[in-house]
Amino acid sequence: MLVSRLTPWLLVVAWAGFIFMASAHTGADLDDGAGLLAAMKRWLVCAQAALFGSEANVDLVSSAGHFCEYLVLGALLHNALSRNVPAGRAVALAVLIASVYGATDEIHQLFVPGRMCDPVDWLVDTVGSLAGAVAFYGLFARSRDRRSALNRDRSDSSAR
Repeated sequence: MLVSRLTPWLLVVAWAGFIFMASAHTGADLDDGAGLLAAMKRWLVCAQAALFGSEANVDLVSSAGHFCEYLVLGALLHNALSRNVPAGRAVALAVLIASVYGATDEIHQLFVPGRMCDPVDWLVDTVGSLAGAVAFYGLFARSRDRRSALNRDRSDSSAR
């Protein structure tokens, strides 16, 4: 029981750590790298080229990276929070927590050579976390509705 309550929060902490590590690097650091972050950057550049043409815009890649990072954070936070608070409130709390983390992430970037604090990145982080929390809320609500319907069907069939 403790493991099932703790695991969602461990995933949140692990993902927040991943975001912190990603923020400690510049795009140039990752261009020739061989690690996970470098592979993710290359994937984002390729995805952007496929979607928007071969002339990659670095700002768009950066924004896409921020959005994706915080989309996952918003979903993970909603998953962890929804176990203790109503799902709708979990969306608001997930976005608030992720947005505050995004602000601290931008402050962290002030201390990374080649990086800067950008309010637009913080806004993209917040929108990404909103998308992630709302998407998870939708999945959570459908799953909860299915479980309720299944339980109703079971109780109806056992009453017969």
